[in-house]
Amino acid sequence: MPLRTSQNESDELRKLDLFSDMEDVHFEALMRGAYVQNFPPAIELIHEGEPSDFLHVVLEGSVELFAGWNERETTMATVRPVSTFILAASIKDAPYLMSARTVEKSRIILLPSSDVRAIFDEDQAFARAVVTELAQCYRHVVKNTKNLKLRTSLERLANYLIRQSEVSAEPTGFDLPIEKRRLASYLGMTPENLSRAIKALQPYGVTVTGQHVSIPDDRDLRHLASPTPLIDDPKH
Repeated sequence: MPLRTSQNESDELRKLDLFSDMEDVHFEALMRGAYVQNFPPAIELIHEGEPSDFLHVVLEGSVELFAGWNERETTMATVRPVSTFILAASIKDAPYLMSARTVEKSRIILLPSSDVRAIFDEDQAFARAVVTELAQCYRHVVKNTKNLKLRTSLERLANYLIRQSEVSAEPTGFDLPIEKRRLASYLGMTPENLSRAIKALQPYGVTVTGQHVSIPDDRDLRHLASPTPLIDDPKH
């Protein structure tokens, strides 16, 4: 059952760059129409092609963004706390281009898109923040397209593992954040191709056991991957 957002949840939302500089009166107006809901795993939250009624904010858990066509399906991204999806559709009042489902038990704030658009027209700081976030999303799409079109599947996997090691508390040994089936889809591979690529990385010092990845020395892997900030740096 949907519930009104608590003060703690509003405070979490306020910390996001998207909302941090809004005028108080506009943020309070946005919160009046917002509510929060807990979802179990594997629940479809939105479906591509449907009207964008809400802007979603993930407070806890994780959400998979995916798309389908002609009986095929692909993973587009995984959203983790605290972040929004799908902003462009909400601002443009356009149908969702992706579907979304919970990967695990998740707590999500729903903001009516009509309220988001109304405040976008009134609050200059919020409008600038929206433009900044959409620009960042655009750059992410360009980088992801370059990654898929310019690299082999082995190079894509190598760069993915390097990025995961860089954000891990223990770079030489970490767990994959998503299951291999979803990882294969995200990297534009079949599960069988992913298995072959994992084996092909063994000479480069990579060992994958179940979900656990071990990279005692990443020098050979980096030489293969040749990471570049123009594709791999999410902040660039």
